[in-house]
Amino acid sequence: MSRTFVIAGTDTDVGKTVFAAALCGALGAYYWKPVQCGLEDGGDAEVVRRLSGLSSVHILPELYRLTTPASPHRAAEIDGVEIDIEKLVTGVRPVMLKTCFQEGSDTGQLFVEGAGGLMVPLTRTFLQIDLFARWKFPVVLCARTALGTINHSLLSIEALKRRDIPIHGIVFIGAANADSERTICEMGQVRRLGRLPHVTPLNKQSLAAAFAENFRLEDFA
Repeated sequence: MSRTFVIAGTDTDVGKTVFAAALCGALGAYYWKPVQCGLEDGGDAEVVRRLSGLSSVHILPELYRLTTPASPHRAAEIDGVEIDIEKLVTGVRPVMLKTCFQEGSDTGQLFVEGAGGLMVPLTRTFLQIDLFARWKFPVVLCARTALGTINHSLLSIEALKRRDIPIHGIVFIGAANADSERTICEMGQVRRLGRLPHVTPLNKQSLAAAFAENFRLEDFA
């Protein structure tokens, strides 16, 4: 059966899409972003396709493609779209089955990327983290290494634990900050999976090399 993870961020624009591209490309895994807000450059699925080198078979279509780069609840309102929470809750099941049997294999891995940070509203009454609590998939939490990351990271870890959402580990993105990284892992009692530095120029080859240097594939098995 497939193994499914959620890739979540401590905030918006922490770099989780670039990390998702590196991870899915290295594993030959499947990528799905159920709610896309903002379609500049084709959306995050297109970024992952371009940076991972994966075929379109591995990039699964969104349930909601919203034009405004805003919180999902507001982007949906602007577009005149109603986000159906039960569709999101149950929609992951056929996607999981697709990852298992698309290529005649029962060992596919699926990485589901959230929209922005954990607490963004999907509707006026339902937070994204509450969707993750319904799913109960292990979360790979992506955090910046910049100033403020300790606060954002520990709050995110506490919110996940309060809802009994399993945390697979934390990924840091940015320049090395050994003390902050150690503090977060020790105080939050989470596993450090690695750190992805900012990659310049950013392309499929440079991203794959940075990922291979800083992560172990077995940590995501």
